[in-house]
Amino acid sequence: MKINHILSLSLIGLLSLAGCASNVGSTDYNGAQTRSVQEVSYGVVTNVRQVNIQDNNNLPIGALAGAAVGGLAGSQVGGGNGRIAGGVLGAVLGGVGGSAIQNQVSSQKGLEITVKLDSGRIIAITQGADVPFYPGDRVQILSSNGVTRVAH
Repeated sequence: MKINHILSLSLIGLLSLAGCASNVGSTDYNGAQTRSVQEVSYGVVTNVRQVNIQDNNNLPIGALAGAAVGGLAGSQVGGGNGRIAGGVLGAVLGGVGGSAIQNQVSSQKGLEITVKLDSGRIIAITQGADVPFYPGDRVQILSSNGVTRVAH
């Protein structure tokens, strides 16, 4: 296989990390959350704060893919010891770049929504910013198996 094909496939793998970001908005459900009973409470939004949600996936996929691409690309520079040095430098720079890309694509904008429940209890839920909420909004609080979301 030619080096250009290897580099192209590695780059595609690195860019596919964009699909790794977890969606945690009010309309996002995973398969385990479907067809199950949810407890429903009602209340009024008292405060909304914008936050950043970082995925907890600690697998160094971005760094590894970046190092592979960078190492392959760097090893094509020069000859002899220059190829080795280029490969090592390319791997280091690729690893740093791949890690930065993974961090960027695995985060999303979120909201911390404070709600005063009809019972008088005050709670705060953090979720993806897929739906806007404003103080004074009447909302539903849906809870099941440790997952809670705010919905209109």
